[in-house]
Amino acid sequence: MVEQDQAPRSPVQAGYKAREVEGILDLHFYRPIGLRLAQVSERLKLSPGAVTFFAGLTGVIAGHLYYYRDLRINILGMAFHVFANALDNADGQLARLTHRESRKGRIIDSIADHLTFASIYVHLALRYVLGGSSPVVLLLALAAGISHALQGAAADYYRSTYLYFVSGRARIGLESSSGLRSDYRALTWRSKPWDKFLLALYLNFTRQQEVLSSHLRELRNTTGQLFPDTFPDWLRARYRNVVSPTFKWWSLLMTNSRMLVLFILLFIGKPIYYFWFELIPLNLLLAYLIIRQEEMAESMRETALTWRDLA
Repeated sequence: MVEQDQAPRSPVQAGYKAREVEGILDLHFYRPIGLRLAQVSERLKLSPGAVTFFAGLTGVIAGHLYYYRDLRINILGMAFHVFANALDNADGQLARLTHRESRKGRIIDSIADHLTFASIYVHLALRYVLGGSSPVVLLLALAAGISHALQGAAADYYRSTYLYFVSGRARIGLESSSGLRSDYRALTWRSKPWDKFLLALYLNFTRQQEVLSSHLRELRNTTGQLFPDTFPDWLRARYRNVVSPTFKWWSLLMTNSRMLVLFILLFIGKPIYYFWFELIPLNLLLAYLIIRQEEMAESMRETALTWRDLA
């Protein structure tokens, strides 16, 4: 049986999505700092959206500081980058602790994350092209950026699906493209252009996730039909046991790992290798994890259908 999260939790623990999906740096560094920032933000009456804005702005500045071939300026950029990541943790914790989580907030948070890394890729590419390197570096940066987007989408989808199946929380935060498409069509550009634009981005993001994880999508749809109210303990326990060991690998596709590699390459003066890091090892890891997760999802779907036939 999956353990229920009934024991009293500390304020930091209350900000977790689930301990299993949190990275080591998140648990011991970013979450505690994020909590303090969230508490300060609450006292200042800042909304989660305002904190997200400052996180994105700080991240964009960090990317600009990576443009310069001066390690001292790059180190300042690293400090901004760490602070941006701390703010990114703070906006989510502020939303969860104040019960202000929303679809719009998740979309804006994702946009801020993408703007941060877009700034990093653009400024690193300009650092080399304007320094006399071949314009091919721009294509390399573009390919790395696309790879980053796909890796992040897949990692986010598998983490959200884990919470969907295993967490004792309500089934929120994991939406289908079909449901989003219906909501998108209900909005008009004339009355709510900003909301429709955000939903268009979110719809495209969700489609990417579902294309990368078709068997996982089918597992979610099948089990949702079989168990409309709540998942049985055997299903939740099996999903936890099968998927939990993969998070140490999925964590390599998360922000903290990228930042660590980028910082090392900046210190040795070879940040261009960061693009190759995205393109080769991370893409190979992504392919391996998708194949493994899709096989697991298909196996669990067959088990669920067998349960239905025997019930």
